[in-house]
This record gives sequence, C-alpha cells and structure tokens, in this order.
Amino acid sequence: MRGNEANRVISVSQGGLYHCRGGRGDPVYYTEDSSDVTVKETLRNRITVKLQHSWSQIFTGETITLRCEIQGGEGKVWKYEWTAPNTNSPPTSSEYRISRVSVSHSGDYRCRGSSDYLLTGWSDAFRLTVSYKPKAKLRADNTAVPVGGSVTLTCSVNPSSSSGWKYYWYRDEKSSEALTTQDAVFHSNGEISVSQEGLYRCRGGRGNPVYYTEDSQSVRIGKTVTVSNRPVVTLYPNWSEIHRGETITVRCEIHGGDTEWDYEWETNSMIKAPNQNEYRIRSASSSNSGNYRCKGRMKSSQHETTEWSDSVTLTVSDNEPRPVLTVSPSWLSPGASVTLNCEIEHPSAGWSFYWYKAVPDLSEKSSSYELLPDGSGTAQDSYIIHGQTHTAGYVCRAGRGDPEYHTDHSQPKFVWSADVHSAASLTVSPDRVQHFTSDSVSLTCEGNFTEWRVRKFSEDGRLYSDCRRMTGSTCDINTSKSDTAVYWCESGSGEFSSAVNITVQNDGNGPILVSPVHPVTEGASVSLSCSLRTQKILSNVFFYHNDKLIQNDPRGELKISAVSKSDEGFYKCLYSGRESAQSWMSVKVAVSTPESSSFPLLMIFRLILGFMFIFLPLLFCCRRSKGDLCVYETVRRCENTENGPAEGDFTNVTSVIQLKVIRKTRTSSPAADAAVYSEVTSGSSLSQ
Repeated sequence: MRGNEANRVISVSQGGLYHCRGGRGDPVYYTEDSSDVTVKETLRNRITVKLQHSWSQIFTGETITLRCEIQGGEGKVWKYEWTAPNTNSPPTSSEYRISRVSVSHSGDYRCRGSSDYLLTGWSDAFRLTVSYKPKAKLRADNTAVPVGGSVTLTCSVNPSSSSGWKYYWYRDEKSSEALTTQDAVFHSNGEISVSQEGLYRCRGGRGNPVYYTEDSQSVRIGKTVTVSNRPVVTLYPNWSEIHRGETITVRCEIHGGDTEWDYEWETNSMIKAPNQNEYRIRSASSSNSGNYRCKGRMKSSQHETTEWSDSVTLTVSDNEPRPVLTVSPSWLSPGASVTLNCEIEHPSAGWSFYWYKAVPDLSEKSSSYELLPDGSGTAQDSYIIHGQTHTAGYVCRAGRGDPEYHTDHSQPKFVWSADVHSAASLTVSPDRVQHFTSDSVSLTCEGNFTEWRVRKFSEDGRLYSDCRRMTGSTCDINTSKSDTAVYWCESGSGEFSSAVNITVQNDGNGPILVSPVHPVTEGASVSLSCSLRTQKILSNVFFYHNDKLIQNDPRGELKISAVSKSDEGFYKCLYSGRESAQSWMSVKVAVSTPESSSFPLLMIFRLILGFMFIFLPLLFCCRRSKGDLCVYETVRRCENTENGPAEGDFTNVTSVIQLKVIRKTRTSSPAADAAVYSEVTSGSSLSQ
C-alpha cells in the first residue's frame, strides 16, 4: 500500500453495485471508472422445503409439488434456486413440480432465494422417498352371504403408513364402473357391506389428477346354504372358573357324517380365536374371557355352512387361587391322629392336593417343605397323620389340569405338643401360664442344638419368627397384651420343641391364676393359686374347674394331692369380685420307670434258668437209665420268713426239684435208687 494513497479500502454492509475511480492534483484529475462489482446482502430468514400433500409415502407415477417458503420475505420479489437429484435444469420459481415421479427422484431437495442485492441461506434438506406402485388388498369377513344378511368387505393399501386414499369398488371382472350406494352400504372409508353375489375387487386413489393403485385380488361372494349339522362349543376341562396361567381348550364339535369342515369363531374376547376346531389357550388371562360360538363351512362347498352354535362363556380370573389349610386338633393328645384339611379359597372343581411338612430353616428365617408320605396329588382334600407325638408344622397346595397348574403353598399351620420329653423343649420363667403386662418372662430352648429360634402364634392368627431380644437360647419378653400366644422353639437341625400357652392379663387390678405351664403327670401333686400384681392372695379365693365352683379355700390355694385325668380342664380364680382369665391344665399319663419295666424281663430270665435246671438233668438221667422210669416232684420252701410268703409273693422262695429214678423191675433195693436235686431260687439273689 502506498503511503500517500488514502481511501483505497472501504467496508460496506449493504448490497448493491459498486465501482471506484482515482483522482489527484489541484484541480483534481480523475481516472476512468472501474468495472462494477455486485455485492449481495445475505439474509438470516428461515427457509424451508415442504411437500404440497401431507403424505408420508410417495409412489411412482404420482404428481407432486415441492414448495420453497421464506419466512419474513413478504413484499419482495424473490428468485429461487434449487438443488435436486437427477436434474440439470431445476426451476427458478418457488414451486418444484414433478408430473410423474419415479424412483430416481428420490433424494434430498434444498432451496434458497435472492431479491435485488439480497440472498438467503440454503434450506435444510427435504428427503423425498419414492416407492413402487402399490396394490390394494381386499378382505372379506365371509365369502357367503347368510340368508337375509350381508358380507363386509374391507379395502386397504400397504404400507398402512401411506395416507390420503379414497377407495373404489367394482363387481364382476368386465365392469369398470365403480359401485354406488345403490349397490352396497358404504361404512367408513375402505369398508362396505354387500348382499349380492358376484366377483368383487377394489383399488385406491388420491391426488389431482387421481392416481390409482393396482387393483386388488378378486373375491367371490356367494349365497349361503345352511346345513342341518349343529355345532356345539365345549370347554375342556369344563370348570366354572379358570385362573390366570391355567391351560384351557375351547372346542367346536360338529356331529353327523364324515364331512370335513373349515371353522369360524365369533367371540367378544380381546384375543380372537383361530379358525380351527380347537383353540388351546396355554396360559389363560382375563383377555381370554368372553362368549365363544362357532360354525362350520364345508371344505368341498364353501357356500354350505352350519348355523352358529350356542354361545359358551369363558371366565378367566386374574385372582390366583389360594389354598387354606386347617389342622385338627391343634393340641396333641396321646393316641389321637391329626387331620389336615386343604381347600381352595373360592371353591372350584378338579383339584388334587399336595401335603408337606414344614422344616425349620434358620438361615433363611423361614421353612422348607418336605412332601409327606403318599402326600403327592391326592384326590381327597384331607390327610390323616397317625402317631404324631411332637409339635410340627404343615402346608398344602393344590394342582389341576394338563400340564398341571399349581397354586402357591398355603400359610403354615401347626399342631402343638406339650410333651417335654422330646429332643427339644421350652421352659418358661416364671413357670406359669398367666402373666401381668410389663412382666419379665424368659423363654429358654433346651436340647442338644446350637442354633435356635422362638416362634409365636398370636391370638389374631399371625405367625412371628423373630424374638426381639434373643440371647443364646433364651428369649426375653417384656410382656404386653399382644404377647398372648402359643410359643415353641425350632432348632437349626429342624427339631420342634414342646409348645406352651402364655396369657397376658390386661387388667392391672385383676388377679391372675398361677398354674403350671407344662402338663402335670398323673398321680403327682399340684397347687394352683391366685395372685395380684403386688402380692399373692392368701385367702377368700374361689376356684373354678370348667366354669364350676370347686373350692373356696381360706388359704387362697387349691391343692390336688394326686392328679388324675379327670382333673384336666380349664381353671380360673375369683377374688373380690374380679375374675382371672382361664387356663388349661393338661394331665399326662405316668410313664413306667426303668426299674418296674425290667421286672417282666427278669421273670423271663428266671424261667429260662429254671428250665435248664429242671429238664437237663432229667434228660441226662433218662439217657443213663434206659428202660427205667424217670419221675420228678417239686417241693416249695420259704427262706428267711417266719410265717411263709404272702399269696402271690414269690420273693425269696426256693423250689426244690427232687428227681427220682425208679427201676422198671419189680424188685429194687433202696441203695439202687438215685436222686438228683436242683434248686431254682426266685428272689433278689439273681439280680445281684
């Protein structure tokens, strides 16, 4: 740049036609003008390409128009520029019209505009997709017109995403005139009803001039002839209620002759049945609920059909069936059997029942289930257990159908035993059934196990598995009314302890009955008393057995010196007009001691020993004195008794067996006679 030349470079912001010249001296001498330079101003107006029709799909042979729209360019005269595929001479107007579009026209289209010295930017690309000419599709809900009825025909164009179609209907191959309202009943666009026989076809058209699709395949509609065969719909299995997930079969049965049929179903369920004689629903849901009816159409003559069958209602419940288990009795008694009953909450047919024993699983804080002997799929809804002597838990479930559908397991139910001689037992401290609120009660699990849990079955039928304060094998309770329940222990090895009842007195001013937690042995003594929260009551107490007054003891205590089975039952006490809750006192049969039970074995041993002493010498003698006569006699004598043994007392009694050998000859000398003595002592001497 020369230092003495000014204004050689300028900046402009408006579009226009610019030129320059130079000058110098005084007066100024000017050069010739430069050539003109055109400067255009680029605008930021929004510019878009749009298709005249709102069709998402364009087909070969259609006429389309693309428009270039400039927002904010009103009042100006624009000249347009296009970029398009497969063209060397795009238009300069705002419309780009293609009279017969082809697949080669597919691609991106852009435009921009200019006015005087103004210029827009390029628009975003508009993607045009051109598909091959479509063919209409005709569907008939029936191919035979029923007597007095009609057939519905539906026409459509694929793909279904294309839009803007109007449908044209034709009957018979040679006819080129579309049907009118005199020939058919027009419903929505694309659907008509016809009652005349004939060969029907359809096609779609859109645009101006109208662009037509290929004709559909023709469908022949004929008159229906009704045959006498009567179809019947059956459900298998025929249960009144089907549960979600079960398998059910709906059958259409047509009796009479050996005709082969095509089947039609009509249902108001959400899921339509296939046109087969059997509709197998493998996992039923409420969507399958509805009325089902069917009819048959002869395969050899499609215009000959049966009438519709009567409707059959299928009801599928989304509520899962729940088995409910009951046990009887709840508390075991010697020799009694336990009966389990399982029923479905809302009774229905066809169930088989499965019976399980609950096995404690302390790691999962739950139980696993073991199938009981012969407890798989019984037809009876009851199961009897014989010889049950200890606390146990049971569950059941039900199944039916093929493949078999199973319910969930029932809630566990328990049968309780107060037997403290089992491998596991539960002790209560203090040792009484009834307690006041806020008493400290300890439940201790005993047995040769390292892991325990205490379970509780409350008055409202709830089962609890956790003790709030468990230390080792002892559960400590600060009693409240909700602690009135049955308690027992479960070991980590799956053993159940004896069970106990605990009752919490909610009336802080009333008395409680002090009675033993565990059964009392027959023949033992027991004392029942009445107590207030602050003191034991010492007088003026009324005791009741099975609601009958049995004693008004001034000492405030009921003593039974030798308990018998008749003493078993409910007891309660009454003091100053206030009554305690009643508690059950159980009486168990006394078990024989090892000493007394060994007596029969001892007697058998003595008899065997006596046999050896009596008969072995006899046999020996007879063998030695062949031809002689052997005779033995027994003499009983008492030892160390002055008056002899009492009747039936064989203690300290010695039997002396005298064995004689008598010669068969008529003469004999006393010296020839021989005697052998054996002693059998019955008494304490053998047990030493």
